[in-house]
Amino acid sequence: MGVTEEAHNVKVLGSGEQVLVLAHGFGTDQSVWKHLLPHLLEDYRVVLFDTMGAGTTNPDYFDFERYATLEVSAMIGAIASISRPDLFTKLVMLSGSPRYLNDVDYYGGFEQEDLEQLFEAIRSNYKAWCSGFAPLAVGGDMDSVAVQEFSRTLFNMRPDIALSVAQTIFQSDMRQILGLVTVPCHIIQSMKDLAVPVVVSEYLHQNLGGESIVEVMSSEGHLPQLSSPDIVIPVLLRHIRYDIAQ
Repeated sequence: MGVTEEAHNVKVLGSGEQVLVLAHGFGTDQSVWKHLLPHLLEDYRVVLFDTMGAGTTNPDYFDFERYATLEVSAMIGAIASISRPDLFTKLVMLSGSPRYLNDVDYYGGFEQEDLEQLFEAIRSNYKAWCSGFAPLAVGGDMDSVAVQEFSRTLFNMRPDIALSVAQTIFQSDMRQILGLVTVPCHIIQSMKDLAVPVVVSEYLHQNLGGESIVEVMSSEGHLPQLSSPDIVIPVLLRHIRYDIAQ
């Protein structure tokens, strides 16, 4: 295993011919896919990895300048598909957003003041912020298994790295690249998500350069694959296995 694979805790599992890459978002690691993974191993070769800065990665590898352009995973997939469309048959975006800040004629869900308060809370008391943010993001009380799991992976991040990654993600604006994405995109969204309003999924649908389809699920929260697997796993499997109808 090379340095990059080792640094990102890359695992390749399963025995299928098609390769499926599972990418996680901020505050989690590859364990967020634990409910989905068993359903994929017979039919796909599954690549799991941790993004740099996740609590499971070595913080010494985190280069603050290099990762100042880190994007969230739905957008990482979009960028990669622009660079190498030949490697992709489709993108499945779960709870993805090209921009979190509101703008003229765009509703991302956050004002700049909201983000400054969020960053300040991370700076001043990271553990307290994790405890408050986890139930809001996941949707549920502190006693739920999903909230406890997200709290664990969130708190595993080094606070200065968590702040840097949060600033990069929440201040990012990927709207200008959407038209360059030509591979088919399956946009999947919870009906209620603190981080991504439902209108964002429609914005993606209208602005992506290739074919796309939207499914809004009855789940709540930003990590429905963790908090509502009974609802989400069948939906994900359907979008992974079936192409957009011509």
